[in-house]
Parts: sequence; C-alpha cells; structure tokens
Amino acid sequence: MSASSAARRLTAIALVAGSVVAAAALPASAVQDRGPDRQRVVISHVQYNAPGPDTRSNRSLNGEWVNITNRSSQSVNLRGWTLRNSEGDRYTFRHLRLDGRSTVKVHTGFGRDTRHDVYQDRREHIWDNRSDRATLSNRRGAVVDTESWGRGRGHDRDRGDNRGHDRGDNRGDNRGHDRDRGDNRGNDRGDRQR
Repeated sequence: MSASSAARRLTAIALVAGSVVAAAALPASAVQDRGPDRQRVVISHVQYNAPGPDTRSNRSLNGEWVNITNRSSQSVNLRGWTLRNSEGDRYTFRHLRLDGRSTVKVHTGFGRDTRHDVYQDRREHIWDNRSDRATLSNRRGAVVDTESWGRGRGHDRDRGDNRGHDRGDNRGDNRGHDRDRGDNRGNDRGDRQR
C-alpha cells in the first residue's frame, strides 16, 4: 500500500471516529430534541362535537375536549406546551406535570384546573364539528402529535370566519375521534394550570 493510500485511509478513519465521538457527546437537551415526546405523549381522544346543541353554555363548551395521554412510565412537564386547532387558536399549558401512564382532559370552557382536567376558559367552541385538526406541540414548538377529522383530514385548510359548528343543526350525534394506542387512561391529580 502506498503512503498516500495509507494517509487517506487514516484520515477517513479519523473522520468517522470523530463523528461517533461528537454524536455521543451531544448534551441531553439535544438528544431530547430528536422527538422522544412523540412516543411518550399523544392526543388519545378528541371530543369535538359536544353532546346536544352547541349553545355556548359552559356545559356545552366543556362537552368538547381533548385528552392528552402520557404513555411512558416517566412524568412529563407540559409547561409551555401548546394545543391548537387548524385556525391557530391556542391553549398553553402552565405548571402541569403529567404523571406516567396518565391522561389530562383539556376542556374548552371554564372550570377549576386539576391534574386530569384543565380548562381553556373560552366563551366559544374551538373545535370545528365538520373538519379540524388538533395539534400538540412541546415547549420548543416541535409537533408532538396531531389528530384530524372531517373533509380536511390530514391537511390544514382555510375556513375563513365560518367556524363550522352545527349550531341549531346538531343532530345529536356524539362523535369524537379515538385512536386505540394501547394507552392507559388512568387519571392522576396535578398542578393547577392557570
């Protein structure tokens, strides 16, 4: 083997070894940015059509909700995480540590926050009965999970000012969307959100 071949081979080995060492030396926060939340925290159920007519009463508003489930055995701090619809209306979690194997229900209306029920304190329905998308993002803004329904399923769409609620035309169907992910929907009490 010539000296130049040996030098190229040694340079290649050094570059590969340097890459391995650099990857192993990444700080824990960089490793977390790769998306472990995607496997741990999911949107496990969306009740986008509150039972009965959409009257904007607090009962009607709290009849629509989104379940966020932590499927891992480790608790996850949801402080700074957001839940938004396809129009960009957003709820930001505050001071909530979601225990392992537990679920928090995010209601639209008003109420007293606990570990498994939090409230957006809104006066109007947020989830479109016909078509919408719920998006959960972590505090860094990375999308952790989404759930879509209706004709725009899988795609955000521009709905303009028409919220699409079946006001006065609610046929009494109590549809929601539930994905069976094998999650444990145990409920644990938690820190106050707002």
